[in-house]
Amino acid sequence: MRLHLCAVGRLRAGPERVLVDDYLARADRTGRALGLGPVTEHEVEDKRGGGMAAEADLLGRTLPAGAAVVVLDERGKTLSSPELATQLAQWRDTGRQDAAFVIGGADGIDPGLRARADLAISFGRMVWPHMLVRVMLAEQLYRATTILSGSPYHRV
Repeated sequence: MRLHLCAVGRLRAGPERVLVDDYLARADRTGRALGLGPVTEHEVEDKRGGGMAAEADLLGRTLPAGAAVVVLDERGKTLSSPELATQLAQWRDTGRQDAAFVIGGADGIDPGLRARADLAISFGRMVWPHMLVRVMLAEQLYRATTILSGSPYHRV
């Protein structure tokens, strides 16, 4: 199952870019044997200032047909790392070809896009900068692959 990280905004060179690249490379290496990956990043920018609706349209164009869509939203479910790994494995094992993780812009995710998601998850009740959310998501995708592979990276 291919994984997609779809985000509003461009992640430029810097520590966040280094971390995202590192975790996604690790996820690709570990996930390949599990039928997970590669992870592809899709970055969009609303240069016309159309707000959440315009961002949702741009993000929607990055979503593969039939993909399991996961939005990162402060109102979403707070999953444990093993629960996320289990969900990915379930989608993979039931024939889903793609899973897309969506990070919205500064105002969040358009309600229409949120409504079409298969799952909404939250990294807690605090609000995080979008670039850190991307790092945290990349790490959780790597962690999910290590959990499913039986690696000792994830300790309970």
